[in-house]
Amino acid sequence: MNMTKTQLELTFEAPTMKLGRVEQRNGRLARARWWFDQMHEVVDRAFDWSTAPAPPPEQTCLTLIKAQ
Repeated sequence: MNMTKTQLELTFEAPTMKLGRVEQRNGRLARARWWFDQMHEVVDRAFDWSTAPAPPPEQTCLTLIKAQ
C-alpha cells in the first residue's frame, strides 16, 4: 500500500464562472419564452364558459310602514 504524505484539499465553493451579458440575456429570453409558451398552452386548453341566461323579470311590491 503506497500512501503519500500530502494533504488533499477540498473546497465547497462552486467555481465562479462569469457569463457574458449576451449569455445572460439569452438565458433570460429562453426562460421568458418557456414561461409564455406554458401560459399560451393553458389558454389554448381552456374552454369557453357560456353565460347564464338572464332571469325572468320579477315584480316586487314594497310595503311602506308609517313611522309613529
